[in-house]
Amino acid sequence: MRTEFDKQLKTLHDDLLEMGRLCESAIAMTAEMLDGKEGLTAKIQSAEMEIDHKQRSVENLCRQILLRQQPVACDLRTIATALKIVPDMERIGDQTVDIAELMPYLSTFHYEGRVHIQEMASATVKMVTESVQAFVNSDELLARKVIASDDLVDEMFAKVKEELLEEIEKKTADPEVILDLLMTAKYFERIGDHAVNIAENVRDLVAG
Repeated sequence: MRTEFDKQLKTLHDDLLEMGRLCESAIAMTAEMLDGKEGLTAKIQSAEMEIDHKQRSVENLCRQILLRQQPVACDLRTIATALKIVPDMERIGDQTVDIAELMPYLSTFHYEGRVHIQEMASATVKMVTESVQAFVNSDELLARKVIASDDLVDEMFAKVKEELLEEIEKKTADPEVILDLLMTAKYFERIGDHAVNIAENVRDLVAG
């Protein structure tokens, strides 16, 4: 019975790692769109659909384990934690699509502070990667590192807001474009929040 449970747990870990990889890929593609690369919207939408599919697979597997294996103690907490973190990963996928849909309206406007949005994208990719790795490896220190990283993302978001307010004052761009840029930064900030949610659940799991 334990051997079967271990196989199912490995499948669970593999599925979560794949969900994480898809999230990372989608975020990275949004960063490429910020650099002006075209033709990525459909790929991001495809990745988001795969994330949704993986979410359903993980949830179904967790239900099977709960019904057939009836795990207790640490094993039960592991399954419960997996069920808690997949909705955050699914929302990350949704938000990459939200960002991608804004990009066509932003391609003609460039400002120096745009680099901070790209830095937010890079930071959130790392946070998502490490939060999933923390779950798979039961690594509390890595989970705490992800939680601490959110301060940097929040600082960058504050810089973006300040810079965009200056652009509004200078009247150098359409206010709607400025708003779309602010929404893009906000989506990255939310992605960071979802990574923190994952990491906090991992921290609590490992701490018992």
